[in-house]
Amino acid sequence: MKQKRKPGTGPLRSLELGVSFLAPSPHMELLVSCPRSRLSLWGDLGPLPMDDGICLSMEGGAAASTPAALPYYVAFSQLLGLTLVAMTGAWLGLYRGGIAWESDLQFNAHPLCMVIGLVFLQGDALLVYRVFRNEAKRTTKVLHGLLHVFALVIALVGLVAVFGYHRRKGYADLYSLHSWCGILVFVLYFVQWLVGFSFFLFPGAPFSLRSRYRPQHVFFGATIFLLSVGTALLGLKEALLFNLGDKYSAFEPEGVLANVLGLLLACFGGAVLYILTRADWKRPSQAEEQALSMDFKTLTEGDSPGSQ
Repeated sequence: MKQKRKPGTGPLRSLELGVSFLAPSPHMELLVSCPRSRLSLWGDLGPLPMDDGICLSMEGGAAASTPAALPYYVAFSQLLGLTLVAMTGAWLGLYRGGIAWESDLQFNAHPLCMVIGLVFLQGDALLVYRVFRNEAKRTTKVLHGLLHVFALVIALVGLVAVFGYHRRKGYADLYSLHSWCGILVFVLYFVQWLVGFSFFLFPGAPFSLRSRYRPQHVFFGATIFLLSVGTALLGLKEALLFNLGDKYSAFEPEGVLANVLGLLLACFGGAVLYILTRADWKRPSQAEEQALSMDFKTLTEGDSPGSQ
């Protein structure tokens, strides 16, 4: 739908990414051109209907429709995750004697903390940008970062538990493949959080650096999550062989329960990664993000709203 304007109000200049500016004007009006739809323009002209489920205001607010299947997949992933945490607690309570810090049961805090922190909370932190699609970007960033902080703290408790248990029993540290992978995952996770905080939450980080680092941040986030799930599976298998020995092959109830737990780990990881890799489920760019992207293009390529 095209809207006529009075002469002398300035030409309508289209820029890359479908972002347009109307200039000169008492205040900049940001439009987003939507293929196969009509624009929704707030201002003196009043709101006009739009078909794509997205509308922008002069304040830069955007309302994006949620893909029909996304809430069901997110709910399914949460059901898997909560069941995973509950079944881990049940396994430790029914067959491993529960959890007590100042005793031989201190070790049992390790698998529970790692499942809660480096699997469940880390997966939920990755899903924040799919679930909160219309909230302010900074609010979503803070929630994303806080969930990762909680996951790091809980995982650190799990590490302290296993090292303390080994010291009490006189066992060697860091001799197994599981322990090597676990330390690697924790270090990578901490570095990923530290760099992400420096680039995306710490004030003053240049937009150009954020844009260049963002693809690496996304890739390493998904990779570390996948490594966390794999490391948890290695630890589960190691615990079963250590505790059950030859009984594992006799379909002991503990072994069967732990096998189901392993399947839940794999399914939760698969559900989270599937949601993350669906391109059409990504959080849509908001007006403020598009404006920043255009400003970066202006600075680097010398373009301006009035130079065409």
